[in-house]
Amino acid sequence: MANTVAPVLELSGIHKEFPGVKALSEAGLRLYPGEVHTLMGQNGAGKSTLIKVLTGVHAPDRGSIVMEGGEIRPGSTQEAQDLGISTVYQEVNLCPNLSVAENIFIGRYPRKWGLVDWGAMRTRAAALLRDLEIDIDVTAPLSRYPLAIQQMVAISRALNISARVLVLDEPTSSLDEAEVQLLFRVLRRLREQGMAILFVTHFLDQTYAISDRITVMRNGEREGEYAAADLSRLALVNKMIGKPADAEDGGPAAAAERQEARSDAGDAAPVVLATRGLGRKGVLQPVDMQVRAGEVLGLAGLLGAGRTELARLLFGADRADKGDIVIGDKAFGAFANPRQAIAAGIGFCSEDRKLEGAVLSLSVRENLVLALQARQGMLRAIPMQRQRELAEEYVKALGIRTASIETPIGTLSGGNQQKVLLARWLATGPRLMILDEPTRGIDVRAKQEIMDYVTTLCKRGMSLLFISSELPEVLRCSDRMIVMRDRAACGEYRRGDLDETTVLHAIAGETA
Repeated sequence: MANTVAPVLELSGIHKEFPGVKALSEAGLRLYPGEVHTLMGQNGAGKSTLIKVLTGVHAPDRGSIVMEGGEIRPGSTQEAQDLGISTVYQEVNLCPNLSVAENIFIGRYPRKWGLVDWGAMRTRAAALLRDLEIDIDVTAPLSRYPLAIQQMVAISRALNISARVLVLDEPTSSLDEAEVQLLFRVLRRLREQGMAILFVTHFLDQTYAISDRITVMRNGEREGEYAAADLSRLALVNKMIGKPADAEDGGPAAAAERQEARSDAGDAAPVVLATRGLGRKGVLQPVDMQVRAGEVLGLAGLLGAGRTELARLLFGADRADKGDIVIGDKAFGAFANPRQAIAAGIGFCSEDRKLEGAVLSLSVRENLVLALQARQGMLRAIPMQRQRELAEEYVKALGIRTASIETPIGTLSGGNQQKVLLARWLATGPRLMILDEPTRGIDVRAKQEIMDYVTTLCKRGMSLLFISSELPEVLRCSDRMIVMRDRAACGEYRRGDLDETTVLHAIAGETA
């Protein structure tokens, strides 16, 4: 691509290998001042590794990084920051016990007479957040605020550094549509000021809403660099997967055939789980619902509508203060902890796989057997041979890309980590599986593989409670759907009752 302006930063010929895995081969990237450059690719394509090379987390085996005409080799994230490369990662890496202001300035507190100038810090923190149109108490602990606000605090921290390059790794994963548009307004303003912005996302709509330029990665290599205006969505998907998007699964006709082939649980199927007035003060208004055998029940709604709150009450991760959970013909009141839910046959994949899911230092095998071992108790250890058999079985069944079952899960891509966590719960043989944003931050093909696998299990009788911010996904997968609004269940619909337009009206509380 021709460009008369020199790139502010260029990576070329980047190679990086880990034991048993070639992560990057001849990878490259060019970032220009005053542009938003989006990095696209499936999970395992090498995006995260390339970012970690750029930001000093990993040293490249070979290749060069040139910034403003001079070669650099950051040896740590701090060195990268000192060079003017600021990064906001997908998972918020802040300190929830510290105040908002402290999180923004941690490591570089303003000082006066050798002491921390608390007043100046709070004033500047509030000003930085106002630039993002966020008005909150900066003296309050970060833990008081939801994940979306924490993400905006992380972005404020990054902007507080005198950065020439801003790297945003899946920054919108925890933001609702209004917050995404707010972030995009900020990015456009930074672009006008000449900043080079690297934006990593799996959302096609967001890619085309904000991008000037797109680099596609596949199998650890740079497939190509394109002007966003010159690359259609279909062409982008094809370049990411290396073949027509429908080639492997037989295309739209095959997808429709699979949809028809799925069992329709219907009103005749037995009720696996029901709630009667289940709720928690200030968190969720009382909910009555039923989940039937072999059914996919979707929860739709905006961020903070009550979807995750309901899932956590069902699993005992949070304690309900009213209502009952009924499994079969047995009423449990409310589960006091996840162990009771696991014993009752419930599995739960949390939306926050790093904090509440994966133990990053443990292997794929060790992560996979955790829930099954917890259910059996520590005095009944799962034999090592059985652990290996389970791990090998699910690695194959879910197509988990890993050098071996003994590879630390922290070295896997986000999509492969999510598959391991899904396998963890499937190994327990759950009657009901709760998936909270199981496809967040992973690529199109990994999404399809996960959903195809769990819906196959539903045909065999497992029930699924499915939460996703992607409405087309909820509509496509669900036999029934409950729409959540303002922390309450405000409507229940069967497949075909709503489409992408009418579901938005239902969420907004309007008549289509």
